[in-house]
Amino acid sequence: MIRVLIADDHPVVRQGLRTFLEIQEDIGVVGEAADGAEAVALTESLGPDVLLLDLRMPVLDGLGALAELSGRDVRVIVLTSVSDRGDVAPAMRAGAAGFLYKDVDPAALVRAIHAVHSGQVLLAPEAAEAMLSGPAERERPEHAVALTDREREVLRHIAAGRSNREIARALVVAEKTVKTHVSNVLMKLGVQDRTQAALYAVRHGLS
Repeated sequence: MIRVLIADDHPVVRQGLRTFLEIQEDIGVVGEAADGAEAVALTESLGPDVLLLDLRMPVLDGLGALAELSGRDVRVIVLTSVSDRGDVAPAMRAGAAGFLYKDVDPAALVRAIHAVHSGQVLLAPEAAEAMLSGPAERERPEHAVALTDREREVLRHIAAGRSNREIARALVVAEKTVKTHVSNVLMKLGVQDRTQAALYAVRHGLS
């Protein structure tokens, strides 16, 4: 059972999400928060697996909540009606595992919850495009880069949301070796972080 916490300042939205999610056999809603501060407090007290987090909330907004939750054992999906492309990168860099809009198909939302719970990074197409059209993407050489076979393998693991330790275990190498490969991948792709590397892999069919 995947334990889900819903954080949104609109009661109708919270109720609608709860009603739909609770009919899923393997998803349970453990609580609701009306603002970012309450979302942080309930995450600490209830220990959900996945947090559905709105960006625009009173007291503490979504980005503030993400900062407070840094290092916590919870996977966060930003679920927002905000269409500002500038919100995507800050949210992902603050630790979100997914970024979706509230017009998402209900079945797609369920798939997203399963995906991020399993360790993957998932973005709505518009959100992915916003990430990939940032400065790092525009400055990347068109010929991409000559990744070694091992670096491509590491990139596929990054795209699947795996940590360095998990990659090291899968490849039967030292974690220090994986860190070196990850650094090389980021440098060759011309990206700043693992999220952008994962998005690059998805866009170019390397995942």
